[in-house]
Amino acid sequence: MGRTNVSDTLHAALEDQFGLADRIVDEATLQASVERFRERGIVLPTFAELADPSRIPADRAGDADPQGPDARNLWRVHWFNDKDGNRVDVPEHVVLPTELTGIASPVVVVFGNRFPMITAHKVLAAYACLAPRLVTGQFDPTRHRAIWPSTGNYARGGVAISRIMGCRGVAILPAGMSQERFDWLDRWCENPADDVIKTPGTESNVKEIYDACNELAKDKGNFVFNQFAEFGNHLAHYTVTGAALAAVFEHVKTGSGRDLHLALMTSATGSAGTIAAGEYLKDRYGTKVLAAEALECPTLLENGFGEHNIQGIGDKHVPLIHNIMNHDLVAAISDQATDHLEVLFTTEVGKRYLAGKGVPTEVVEALVDFGLSSICNVLAGISAAKVLDLGPDDVIVTVATDGSQMYPSEIAKITARDFGGEFTELDAAEVWGRHLANVPTSATLELTEKDRNRIFNLGYYTWVEQQGTPFELFEQRRSQDFWRGLRGYVERWDAMIADFNARVAGS
Repeated sequence: MGRTNVSDTLHAALEDQFGLADRIVDEATLQASVERFRERGIVLPTFAELADPSRIPADRAGDADPQGPDARNLWRVHWFNDKDGNRVDVPEHVVLPTELTGIASPVVVVFGNRFPMITAHKVLAAYACLAPRLVTGQFDPTRHRAIWPSTGNYARGGVAISRIMGCRGVAILPAGMSQERFDWLDRWCENPADDVIKTPGTESNVKEIYDACNELAKDKGNFVFNQFAEFGNHLAHYTVTGAALAAVFEHVKTGSGRDLHLALMTSATGSAGTIAAGEYLKDRYGTKVLAAEALECPTLLENGFGEHNIQGIGDKHVPLIHNIMNHDLVAAISDQATDHLEVLFTTEVGKRYLAGKGVPTEVVEALVDFGLSSICNVLAGISAAKVLDLGPDDVIVTVATDGSQMYPSEIAKITARDFGGEFTELDAAEVWGRHLANVPTSATLELTEKDRNRIFNLGYYTWVEQQGTPFELFEQRRSQDFWRGLRGYVERWDAMIADFNARVAGS
């Protein structure tokens, strides 16, 4: 996207509001960042390096604790880690078989809890939003507070990235999120009383987060990194996550000895960052892309509303960076299914039951790395496989955005609320029969052009009427030319990151 393609007003908005600067905006701000990074010995990876970590020296992260506040962990902000932070040749994943899913198609799930510091892939989105703002001279770590609006993991990723880059990070998230998220923030924030802002509600209350951001933005010392509107989030997942999922598919295909087809990628919408990886796969393999959401808040499916507990997929809005015009299906998954399967997958009773159903041991043990939205992604794939009549050579790929390690408090609540405080073998059988043996298709929709336009238009109320997005930008997003034009920013940002690192090194 060049400057000749948009008005001066829109270009200014793209730079200022939406993270699409392709030049040094403020030299003094850039120099302040250079000096801070030089003092702390911080070097930034390029997006090309994160997409293909073989370009990164194997010892680049050194002996940094993968879960510690060490700037060398920036070189682990990719999918090619094991649980100990060691580089692997292929992103770690599990292939879910028919014995678990009930469908012929293999479901490949790539683990997000291999990412450093927060054990969730949202740290990539945080880096993708902050790094371009740094190297273009828009964000100054010596004077700005970084504001991270989220329903959980992105705020944690933002706080982690802020801390290792030497600036103050502020997390904004709904008060009803899992206690483990808040426990982590208490450990990482400099001053949790001031730097963790709890907004009303739970997963679906995104507007309340926006309202808090708008209030904070009145102070010019606050810099809001709104993942729902920062196009760096979209571009990083297209570039980095897309390449990682392709690498996993090629590995699975080679190991199978069959001519597999990458038929479908599923992702809960959330900020609409991760789902951009599906567009990379569509470009490369012709893969269909499915956007999943909660049945209790069917925003895309029915322009609806409600409240749910599939943490990490905030609803009741369509993110500005969601390219819905390029997607193929929408599926709504009940949070009762994700709640109950989280218990089935993580308790000893549940694991024994799964083993008794013929699920291989290595698969049973891998399910502990599925959080609530991860299960949603899998169920959406199962439902879509039925709708699309996919077969054994049609691969479905998705991501486990985080693991059950973030949800012990939720598992306890669910067990107390729905199973009388004790999950029994009978409960396991009922959960299996209700939520795996009979995954419904009634809330899975193959999108027509009319459906895509309906969903696209719904975003007008959030972005133009409420958030003041220029209508010209809102409408340009309807065309795929707009989205293809964005991709040139990644190469430009990588060149600017290299220049920034050279300045830091004094060369």
